[in-house]
Parts: sequence; C-alpha cells; structure tokens
Amino acid sequence: METEYDVVVVGGGAAGLSGALALSRARRSVLVVDGGAPRNAAAAHAHNYLGREGTPPRELLAIGRREVAGYGGEFTDGEVTSAAPVDGGFEVRLADGRSVRSRRLLVTTGLVDELPDVPGVRELWGSAVLHCPYCHGWEVRDQAIGVLATSAVGVHQALMWRQWSADVTLFLHTGPQPTEDEWEQLAARGISVVVGEVAGLESAAGKLTGVRLDDRTVFARDAVVVAPRFTARAGVLESLGLEAVEQRMGELVMGSGVPVDGTGATAVPGVWAAGNVTDIKAQVISSAAAGLTAGAAVNADLIMEDTRRAVAGRRVFSPAVERELCDQVLGDRRHGI
Repeated sequence: METEYDVVVVGGGAAGLSGALALSRARRSVLVVDGGAPRNAAAAHAHNYLGREGTPPRELLAIGRREVAGYGGEFTDGEVTSAAPVDGGFEVRLADGRSVRSRRLLVTTGLVDELPDVPGVRELWGSAVLHCPYCHGWEVRDQAIGVLATSAVGVHQALMWRQWSADVTLFLHTGPQPTEDEWEQLAARGISVVVGEVAGLESAAGKLTGVRLDDRTVFARDAVVVAPRFTARAGVLESLGLEAVEQRMGELVMGSGVPVDGTGATAVPGVWAAGNVTDIKAQVISSAAAGLTAGAAVNADLIMEDTRRAVAGRRVFSPAVERELCDQVLGDRRHGI
C-alpha cells in the first residue's frame, strides 16, 4: 500500500464501490479496504437495481470492482478496526497490524441484521426467511407466508406482505396483541392470526416446511418474514468519536445509524459515510446513489484543499521575486529556450 492515498474507502459494498468509482474517475488515488462479508451474501439475487435486476450479489460486486480498478482504484482485503486523525489526514488501522494513511475517509461498512432467537431462522435467512417485500416479495408471490411478530411492527409486515400473497398468517410469538383497529384490518385483508410462541422452524433438505409452536402444532409455510434489528457497523466511526443513534419507525426503534448530512458528511471534518451504516432503509441501488453523492462531495472538498495549498505556495514568493521569475521566463522564450 502507498504511504498515503487521497481517499481510503472502508467497505466494498454498493456504496463503497460507487464512491470509489466516482473518486477514481476524478483521478484521485483510492484504496478500498473490504472484509469480504457483504450483508446480502445469503441472497441469491439483488433486485430493484435498474439495469442489473436479478444479478447475484457477489457478481454485482465483482463487476463493480472491475470498473473501479479500470480507473486506477486499488483494493486490499482486510478488516479496518479503527482510524485516527494524523497530520491533517487519517491513519487507518487494520486487524492484521497493517496501517495506511489517507487525506479523507469514506466509511461504508453497512449494518448487521440481528435476527430473532428462534431455531431455524438463521439457517434459512436470505432464502426462506425474509424481511423486505421489495427485495423478495415477487419470488414468494402466491405462496404460503408466515409473519413472525416479535414487536409491534408485525401487523404492519403482515399487511405489507398481503400485497404479494393471499395466504398470509401472522404468528404473534412475542409481539403485542393487535389493537381493535388492527384486528379489523387483518380480518378485512383475510390475514389469519395464530396466538402462541413459536418454538422453531421446520425444514427438510434446506427448504422451509413449516412453523412449529411450543405445543408442537405445525403450520405449513413456504416462507417466513421476520423483523431484524438493524445495527450499524459503526466501529470505525466510533473510533473517531462518532456514535450511531437510534432509527425509528414511528415510536418503534428499528435499529441504528450514524448521522450524516445530505452529502454524507459526518460531524468529523474529512470523514464521510454512506449506505446502510447511515440509513437502515437503503437498498442496494440507493446505497450506490449515496456512495456516488459522498464520493463527489469528497472530491470537491479535496479540490478546495488543493487550491488552498496552491495559493499558499504562490504566496511564498514576494511580488518582486514573482516579477523577476516572470521576466526570466519571458526572456527565455524570446531566446528560444
């Protein structure tokens, strides 16, 4: 790795690669540090990405890496543990002991899906256990869908997924009882409700077959919807004094994210963030858009710093010295030198 890059991008997902692409095309020296564990690795395909609909997630990342490398961007595999301000820039430290310096940082480390502690959920996550209807609703359309309620968001999820299937069952599990209005909404949409704690998910040959209650009753289901807690991977930002804050849906805490402005700038000068580490709702395409926005903002900031340095260097010379140098250059040109 070079002694110093213009920008180190921490995280090589959609947001990080999009930012790195913009910066590399701006002729900046860019290093992307990535741990190789994308959040959507369990999913078979990425959706709602215009022009890349249905592309497998790892294939999409490989395409992005080739594009960034084509403009001179560099990559290294590894986990960034911390960063610290050094000499007007930053020192980025990796878990294996390596370190690299940069003038600016773009952090796109994403989030962690904290899943309900129900046997079978983690094993089937991303295939038959889902959370986002826009990501996976089409793939399970008209199938038997179960919604595992662990909070007040369960009713909302059941009503959402009813758009994709007429066979939706809400398992209250540890979620609260619906309100009177919610009971009416569920009934009006033909959503059945099962009261009782879920003991686990049944599966055969890696395929979901049903939802099992504590009393051993099994309800046949083809897919199960859960509501993870979306926790920002904010360790690098926390090392710089930035903290993730709660992100809510109404009064319900859904997860955490690091606050940024419209360009992705954090409260620490020289540090930008984009993607799921700042926004739990961001899908692949919106994370890529946020990465582009942040990359352009980083480059604009570097342009202003480059300009300030150039002005300061010009002012080193006194007016008399400047005139003498100009006269010398003009004289050289007259004599064909």
